[in-house]
Amino acid sequence: MHVDDTTVRRIARLARIKIADSEVAGLEKELSGILDWVEQLNEVDTSDVPPMTRVVPIALKQREDVVNDGGIPDDIVANAPMSEDNFFVVPKVVE
Repeated sequence: MHVDDTTVRRIARLARIKIADSEVAGLEKELSGILDWVEQLNEVDTSDVPPMTRVVPIALKQREDVVNDGGIPDDIVANAPMSEDNFFVVPKVVE
């Protein structure tokens, strides 16, 4: 896939990267090469490959999900500018 200078400038603008006019030609070649490589990856048949999150299968440690208030509600709201009944009071933002 070929990338033109307009596309390079647009990508740079979207990425908020300032590029000089002299850098555009080099970036055209680099981006075109990267996209050609990605197109080669699309040619590989992965229909029989299961999705995976890591190379080595590892079972994650799990703990019981317990809902609690932390046992220290007074300490939690102690530094709040405004609180009421152990809840944070915030100004209304929607009218």
